Amino acid sequence: MDEQLFAELDRRLSDADEALTTLYPGDRGVRQPIHTVYVPADRFLVGTVDEWAEQARAVLREHGGSVAELTEVLGLPADHAVEVYDRVCAKLTREPIEDLRIDFEDGYGVRPYEQEDKAAASAGQALASLVNVGTAPPYHGLRIKSLEAVSRRRGVRTLTLFVGELAEAGALTDGFVITLAKVTSVAQISAMVVVLDSVERSLGLASGSLRFEIQVETPQAILGADGTTPLPAMIRAGAGRVTGLHYGTYDYSASLGVAAAYQSMEHPVADHAKDVMQLAAAGTGVFVCDGSTNVLPVGSREQVHAAWRLHQRLVRRSLERGIYQGWDMHPAQLPSRYLATYLFYREGLGTAAARLRAYVEGGTSGYLDEPATAAALAGFVLRGLECGALDPTELDKLIGVDPAGLSKLARRPLRS
Repeated sequence: MDEQLFAELDRRLSDADEALTTLYPGDRGVRQPIHTVYVPADRFLVGTVDEWAEQARAVLREHGGSVAELTEVLGLPADHAVEVYDRVCAKLTREPIEDLRIDFEDGYGVRPYEQEDKAAASAGQALASLVNVGTAPPYHGLRIKSLEAVSRRRGVRTLTLFVGELAEAGALTDGFVITLAKVTSVAQISAMVVVLDSVERSLGLASGSLRFEIQVETPQAILGADGTTPLPAMIRAGAGRVTGLHYGTYDYSASLGVAAAYQSMEHPVADHAKDVMQLAAAGTGVFVCDGSTNVLPVGSREQVHAAWRLHQRLVRRSLERGIYQGWDMHPAQLPSRYLATYLFYREGLGTAAARLRAYVEGGTSGYLDEPATAAALAGFVLRGLECGALDPTELDKLIGVDPAGLSKLARRPLRS
């Protein structure tokens, strides 16, 4: 072999090698929540999570009180109906909300400065109380107003007050995340990094400990004036702090002139935006999150059932497109979120497990699976395990691996 040639190749490709490992580090090795629940800041209290859970259980009891009833209403397959129903009921008691976002943006509106100051302090104290007694959702945080000129001072002030309350109470966790609304430029992401650096210094926090999501709800976040998408540059400008790209269904659709009656997570403009988001985030470790439906399961029995069917279909559609997280805006959406998600993983488990077992043991499954496909199969099972759709005991029985082995197959780094 020509060692001179290999030395030359290493020299020529060193920058590309470095860029690949730096810009596309792969899976972060952390769980992605299946939803983000938005609660307006002025309505968030210590008891809010419990109230959401009780309301979700109550609407399920009232409008889907038995497996047979819910199977008829939502068309659940008979071979999975009982196990899915039981798991959803258990989830609504054990962990009703996976990711909580206390909203100081559209859900809160523009208020007098003194009023938002009080709301920021009060909401921060309430969340700190939940964290310190161990009842906060595993992921939690706030959404602040954008860094556009008209709202940047208010957004930064709210962020500083809120984080200050958590820091003072010793309640900042790895699950804390900030959502930055209505991002329109790479410069705003660079500015957000400056803001977080400043907040960390002022509160004595470790550098880089505060992380944030980019809310993609403006045309400028998808297509820049130069004809390219700025999303990859936004992720880079985040300097390792960006954890997610969240699609904003209604702001984005309205910005493109879509009539209100047709604004939806499944409108073609929504699909295009999310396709771009998925491409930009691929390999970076940044999560992609779908938006919400504004058709709420409230009103008559027929209205609740119709809204559940719509929500179930939209959640399933996102999952099939490779988007594993979405927004929920009302407690009555929790049953349909978990039903759709759990059914997705329960229905897919048998085939995924058989293919993985054949891949691991060298058997046959009817598929010629390559390492990348095996990683996707393992990732599918891991996601089902993390949200409660699947059990660890099933891994050993059906696949012959434990969670650590599954993580290795999924190319997910193990966390200590």
